[in-house]
Amino acid sequence: MSDLLTIRNLIERVQSGTIRIPKFQRGFVWEPENIAFLMDSVYRGYPIGSVLFWRTTEQLTGERNLGPFQLPEPAKKWPIDYVLDGQQRLTTLFGVFQTTLKPHNTALSFDVYFDLDAKEGALEDQFISLAGTDVPPKNYFPLRLLLDPTPFALASRDLKEADLARVVELQRRFQEAQLKSEIIEFDDREQIAMIFERVNRAGIPLDTFQLLTAWTWSEEFDLNERIENLGSEVASYGFSRIGEQQDLLLKCSAAVINGDASVKSIVKLHGPTVRDRFSEISRGIFGAIEFIRNELNVHSLEIMPYPAMLVPLTRFFSTASTSGFHPSAKQREALKEWFWRPCFSRRYSSGVGKAHEADLKFMDTLKADETTRTRIPLDTTVGHICYSDFNIGTVNTKIFVLMLATTKPRSLISNSVIDLEDTLLRCNRNEFHHIFPKAYLLRTFEEQVEALEKEKDKDDYDGYEFYGKNWLLNFCFLSSADNQTIKDKAPTEYIKLIPQNLHEKLFKEAFLPLGWFDLEYKDFTDARLKLIDAHIKALCGAS
Repeated sequence: MSDLLTIRNLIERVQSGTIRIPKFQRGFVWEPENIAFLMDSVYRGYPIGSVLFWRTTEQLTGERNLGPFQLPEPAKKWPIDYVLDGQQRLTTLFGVFQTTLKPHNTALSFDVYFDLDAKEGALEDQFISLAGTDVPPKNYFPLRLLLDPTPFALASRDLKEADLARVVELQRRFQEAQLKSEIIEFDDREQIAMIFERVNRAGIPLDTFQLLTAWTWSEEFDLNERIENLGSEVASYGFSRIGEQQDLLLKCSAAVINGDASVKSIVKLHGPTVRDRFSEISRGIFGAIEFIRNELNVHSLEIMPYPAMLVPLTRFFSTASTSGFHPSAKQREALKEWFWRPCFSRRYSSGVGKAHEADLKFMDTLKADETTRTRIPLDTTVGHICYSDFNIGTVNTKIFVLMLATTKPRSLISNSVIDLEDTLLRCNRNEFHHIFPKAYLLRTFEEQVEALEKEKDKDDYDGYEFYGKNWLLNFCFLSSADNQTIKDKAPTEYIKLIPQNLHEKLFKEAFLPLGWFDLEYKDFTDARLKLIDAHIKALCGAS
């Protein structure tokens, strides 16, 4: 069924509450330029498309506003028309010409003006959209007055004859403008979301997540709400922002349902299937987060070296059982080895699709056979990580810090327990310390250069202490209080502050070689690298 709507008809319908927006629609996304361009098209009599409505006698529980406007409740027993296509145009026409509803978001401006100085029929735009605080020039006439007789008469009475004629013609064109509307009636509400997806392939395209939101929608299920709830559930684990990682969540969903996280697999996701198995997907994500948090000290998404590694883990922990999936001790050890090998080989830094393909198969095999072990090659050359500068935002630093945390180290001076959860949740830079203080190394560098200059052998010095001062090899966990105590002291000085009976234990936990405090910096980094390399091999099951 089709119909023609004038702008006035459209405004009256919206204000009566009989035109509404289903929640699976995206919000209003047009920019001021789009708004002004539509006005120009209406003025010139160009086709502006149509609006597709779904007519029903029942109001949905899930609705959204019309752009910045809170829609009034509909009158009882009236049929309701939900917008499936044309929301941007409808919102624009309503926003520009209505004078009753106040927008809840004043950042969105629908103040459009007609330039009376523009030449009739000129190709350049004759309409301009201004922010609410901008003062229009005298030669600009507000479109909002065109459908309101009294304000229109007051605003136009002092115009020059030529300008008055143009404004009257302007009013006529917008009063007579008509928007074609198509109305469909379906009892099967799941088909409505599918129709919405198909007609929204033109204009500003929906992304894959928005399409999946439409595909999965029903009155009882809204994907956006479920994702928000999932984020709330894992917030105490430091993973509340996972709800913002839409691409990651799509891959997790495809991995659970299809055993394949590729783009092709995501596109093939069947909406009702995602809806029916979303609890299974949620349990998989929750189980994966719980595992990396408890077993690997990954206390936030920010400290996760490669968030894409959550995809295979989600597949492993997904289950239809409401009590979740609980791996055996052997499976846990295999999962930890699997976690470390991609980290130290940087397997997920590129070719993520191939990594997912292999690792999803590994997870299925491990779930069926607890004796399975990963075959991911281990890059035994860890220098590419350890010789990187400390920067908590980089992958190398995250891997190194998580590796340090595996021994549950204590602070060197006070022997106090390091709160790993707090430190790794907030990625607190103050809880990490230069073992050879930076100021001390700079002082050493300057002294050595000065001595070499006197001997005219400056070219023989490579500045090892200066350029390597911020290497990861020079960092360990340390409480803020102990950090302040050490400051720029030489290791030979602050070693006196560490209880001698704790040396062996504290040094072992922090991968500090015996007698490290008496070593030259280069000898120290070489010796520490060997200790760390051995530990990494043990973590990866290669020792």
